[in-house]
Amino acid sequence: MKRLGPPGKHKIFAVGDIHGHYEKLASLIGRLPFDPDRDFLIFLGDYINRQPASREVIEYLLEIGRRVRNAVFLLGNHEYELLEYSRTGSLDHLRTLRAAGIEDTLKSYSDSPVSSLADLSFMPAEHILFLKTLQTHFRLEGPSHPPYLFIHAGTIPGEDLETCPLDRLLTVRDIFLQYEGPSEVVTVFGHTRFETPFVTADKIGIDTGAAYGNLLTAVELPAMRFYHA
Repeated sequence: MKRLGPPGKHKIFAVGDIHGHYEKLASLIGRLPFDPDRDFLIFLGDYINRQPASREVIEYLLEIGRRVRNAVFLLGNHEYELLEYSRTGSLDHLRTLRAAGIEDTLKSYSDSPVSSLADLSFMPAEHILFLKTLQTHFRLEGPSHPPYLFIHAGTIPGEDLETCPLDRLLTVRDIFLQYEGPSEVVTVFGHTRFETPFVTADKIGIDTGAAYGNLLTAVELPAMRFYHA
């Protein structure tokens, strides 16, 4: 796992699943009281599909990456499926993408044809590089807060993060949510949709269904303060 820790006290902000909802994303980021030179701003994946502005979302995230020193962008299962289809050409991945709303993403890129998914030619090179460099997980430790693990969907009890197949790691739900064994970290995750943030002693779920008309959520840590748009 990657560990970063800048000198001095910092705040941590994590943002849940965006799914092409640019207006909510811009509104939410405008409400976060973060210092771009010191604080962490961590995005939990699923930037594309379901809503009409995936291109605008990625452009906005690229700009955040240029101006926020500690910006972290994680891989979601929607980005994974797109990358795997472009890599393998598997019809299983294409069927999953279509069920996940990939047509909305193609429309945001000048109404590009489905055939352009195969080589990602509908995307500018900078957007492709953004997708290909997304991190699978991110761990942050510091003297002023407990160890945090940021990941799109969760972890699988008894399996190593570094060797667990991504298709399972990025889609896990019940066995992660129901696990009550000991944990060395507080896991902050998206993927599983809740009406309001899900909080236990060692789990914080912040996908509150922005793609389905509900709110886009961010959490500030270690203060445990929630923001919505």
